[in-house]
Amino acid sequence: MTDLDRLQGAANRTELAASRKLALQQQLPLAEALRITLAASAGAAGLPALLAERAALRESERARALARRSARAASLALRQARHAGTPTAWRAWFDGSARPNPGRCGIGARLLGPDGQLIELSQSAGYGNSSEAEYLALIAVLEAALANGARELTVYGDSRVVLDDVAAPERKCAAALQHYRARALALLARLPGTTLRWVPRHKNLDADALSQRASSPPLLASDAIST
Repeated sequence: MTDLDRLQGAANRTELAASRKLALQQQLPLAEALRITLAASAGAAGLPALLAERAALRESERARALARRSARAASLALRQARHAGTPTAWRAWFDGSARPNPGRCGIGARLLGPDGQLIELSQSAGYGNSSEAEYLALIAVLEAALANGARELTVYGDSRVVLDDVAAPERKCAAALQHYRARALALLARLPGTTLRWVPRHKNLDADALSQRASSPPLLASDAIST
């Protein structure tokens, strides 16, 4: 690192601007102008002490930034691990939507079995908000799993609200969703070994498309294109 680099690294924006102005006014090399400006900032402590202090601050900030990046990487790995893992015999995906929110609700779900079974659900679910629609989609796919004798089931969804609510202790669950939670838990009790996993939205596109289709208003005759 050159002397100029070291001085520029130690200076803040105000000191850099003042040093450039000084260099222009007095026809000084920028390094010399920086030294004068920083010495004035250092005062009685002296320039070497100021440079050492700011170098330590920069190193501390680099360490904190590295720690933040490491924490983000660890958090990402944990989130990915939650919806990774060995595929189970039965797998399901669910999603719910409301247009607007609250509004017309639609639910969508897919259930895949070990012998090629495929059950798709795309149903209107009345009027409500998106969390209610998500819960109804989960309930519908659990009912389908139970009806088809599913075992070793993993259910994937992108609704943290619903998945966190199902897993929460009774005292911490959402009061407005209590009825839906009770229905979901009753079904899960009849499907031992079932696992609920969160997935990002882009890994739940099929269920999303089914729910969006169900929540769309019906096509009116006047809207149809004649051929």
